[in-house]
Amino acid sequence: MDPVTLRNRLLVATGMWREVVGGPLPRLPPGPPEEQVETFELLLVERLWESATPETARDVADRTWDLVHDRPEDDRVRQRVVECHEALARISRLGD
Repeated sequence: MDPVTLRNRLLVATGMWREVVGGPLPRLPPGPPEEQVETFELLLVERLWESATPETARDVADRTWDLVHDRPEDDRVRQRVVECHEALARISRLGD
């Protein structure tokens, strides 16, 4: 992955973490930068999904889609977001 794309992904995920989670950034194990960013994004998606309520499910779905909308279908983070969206759709129907 090119460095600019990797940096942009990290900036988006970091900004979203600070805005939504508010706590310190998670400590990640050493490894290649691509794996670290992917791990961080997956943690972010999980935190957002776990915090979703019927009232916030649509917002969580929008936020997580913002992370992955332009990625290929075989991207691990995109695949997880799609899985979460299915659960979020069920949650949001409960709030309707």
